[in-house]
Amino acid sequence: MQQNDSTKRNRLIIRTSRHSLTFATQCIDEPETSVVMHPFITKGTMSIAANLREAFRTMEIFSATYHKVAVVADTPKIIIPVDLFKENDAPALFSHSYSTIDNMVVKSNIVPDLNVATVFGLTKDLHTVINDRYPEATLFCASTPVWRYLFKRSFLGTKGKVYAYFHDQLLEVLNYGQNRFRYNNTFDISNAHDALYFILNVWKQLSMNQQQDELHLVGDIPEQEWLENELKGYIAKVYTIKPSSDFNRSPIAQIKSMPYDMMTYLIKGR
Repeated sequence: MQQNDSTKRNRLIIRTSRHSLTFATQCIDEPETSVVMHPFITKGTMSIAANLREAFRTMEIFSATYHKVAVVADTPKIIIPVDLFKENDAPALFSHSYSTIDNMVVKSNIVPDLNVATVFGLTKDLHTVINDRYPEATLFCASTPVWRYLFKRSFLGTKGKVYAYFHDQLLEVLNYGQNRFRYNNTFDISNAHDALYFILNVWKQLSMNQQQDELHLVGDIPEQEWLENELKGYIAKVYTIKPSSDFNRSPIAQIKSMPYDMMTYLIKGR
């Protein structure tokens, strides 16, 4: 029996980063075909918290009732081996790692596949705006769906793999070994030249084989053609992950404006 809109179990996804907000809705009972993106242009003169408050006030989607609400937070983070992680210590560890960032509410998630905990922070204003409107929302680090998916992907073939994941003017470089992270670091980048420098530096640091091992680029790649050509001058096997084919032509992967971490979450879970 077909459900009426009023009885469908709908989910709201809010993705927040330092420069942008992205919203999507999904019917939980029709997960592959029901995702709708809801564009919102942030005002650079306002904080992300103020922009979110404005979105809550003006966008029609926020007048609906949702069965589930997820907040995908692309914010500063640290990774801790799960056997060393103590939730009570998370705020102090985060403050020590990001001593120049004040007024943060610290959250944490366990990533069981990788045996790590990720500790991340939201500004107090942003956390208040979210909590006032959706106190039951699930908050998690935006990178975790990508980490989990690329970890599983790393088992394909026998060659070593380095992943360069681009998003929000950031570059995350990932490498896995012995069922855990061998390397994970995030770099601020302004352009493809920055990305080239950091990728090659990590490649050398990890003693990867220039002829045999593989570099995979994914996400919002800056100056993609130039960067690929430059990388191929140093690394023989450079590949770009195309979500449409990688996710078996999922309808969600056809949504061009959707950030890769949000897409991975909706298709593969967190």
